[in-house]
Amino acid sequence: MDILFLSPGYPAEMPLFVRGLADVGARVWGVGDQAKEALPEEARKALAAYLPVKDLWDEEATIASVLNWLGGRKPDKVECLWEPGMILAAKLRERLGVAGMTVAQTIPLRDKSVMKARLEAAGVRVPRHGRATNEAELRAHAARIGFPLIVKPVAGAGSDDTYEVRDDRELDAVLAKTRHVPEVVVEEYIEGEEHTYDTVCAGGEVLFENVGWYRPKPLVAKLNHWISAQAACLKDIDADAPRKGRELGRKAMAALGVVDGFTHMEWFLTAKGEAVFGEIGGRPPGSRLVHVMNYSCDADLFRAWAEATVRGRLSRPIAKKYNAVVVFKRAHGPGGRIRAHEGLDRLLARHGEHVATLELTPVGGARADWKKSQVGDGWIVVRHPDLSRALELADEFGSELRIVAG
Repeated sequence: MDILFLSPGYPAEMPLFVRGLADVGARVWGVGDQAKEALPEEARKALAAYLPVKDLWDEEATIASVLNWLGGRKPDKVECLWEPGMILAAKLRERLGVAGMTVAQTIPLRDKSVMKARLEAAGVRVPRHGRATNEAELRAHAARIGFPLIVKPVAGAGSDDTYEVRDDRELDAVLAKTRHVPEVVVEEYIEGEEHTYDTVCAGGEVLFENVGWYRPKPLVAKLNHWISAQAACLKDIDADAPRKGRELGRKAMAALGVVDGFTHMEWFLTAKGEAVFGEIGGRPPGSRLVHVMNYSCDADLFRAWAEATVRGRLSRPIAKKYNAVVVFKRAHGPGGRIRAHEGLDRLLARHGEHVATLELTPVGGARADWKKSQVGDGWIVVRHPDLSRALELADEFGSELRIVAG
């Protein structure tokens, strides 16, 4: 099978998906805006061919370059697992006559307002919402919805340009911060815990599913430097709370017509036990969450997605064995270089058997900009069959491991 893969070198997980495709026998034709020699080695080794383009997001120029490069050849599939490229992938499918999601089918997965309108019509509980292109529209929606609320880009990803607003003073500040955003969604702020529902699908069948738990909400972590953010992949997804998310997720996927590939949905569990939809993407989660799923199952979901894409099935079932929790660390101190990893040796001596992976910026390495990087200055995954123990381990690494900059 020949697969045209957009942006095989970035973000960081993309080379792993390309490797997965090559491992299951696909010939992968990469298209990206990096020079071939700048691609990560794993991507370079897995690619059968590569077309560098000047600007991947100049869609018409990229499509013309791809058509010229292919010279009449036709891939079996066009894949893009990075959210900004999903519409481009759909346009290429239509121009090449390749099966897969069309532009019309992809838009509800990129436009949060269209997404929520579609799900409301299907009876899925979503936050009250509206879209705004100017200050008057934003203020009108805020008055209708009421505080607290969330303001975020219509086609955003992650928590970029996303703000919690609890009063008129905060609304004034957010209006100033979002002037560069062409269109925003204004929506009801749901009080409760934030979770994920992640799947690998083929032909409308869910082949693998995961329920994650953000500790705390990503927006809270993004706004507070002192927090060591966590994301847990749960072992028992048949428990009451995860089951509600799975039911909500399957209903959302059916309403949006998602039948193939990786999906990543975020949802909320209120104090009253209500599951409320947040948003969904037709792509895998970022911020190392696929790695955490792997450690929760002792599996390779990069390859599993490739099997589902190429063969329409998995070679073996994937079952949860552990609760796995990733802890992201941020450096403290005034300097731009990492000076020490305080508490690490003590923690590894106590809990080393439960540490699945540990990747910290080395001493002497450059400090990350915590406002721009979820991974920050390193990440640790701990795991345990018992959820409470897994969370205790994660909290110890969160509070006792200190990355010092100087």
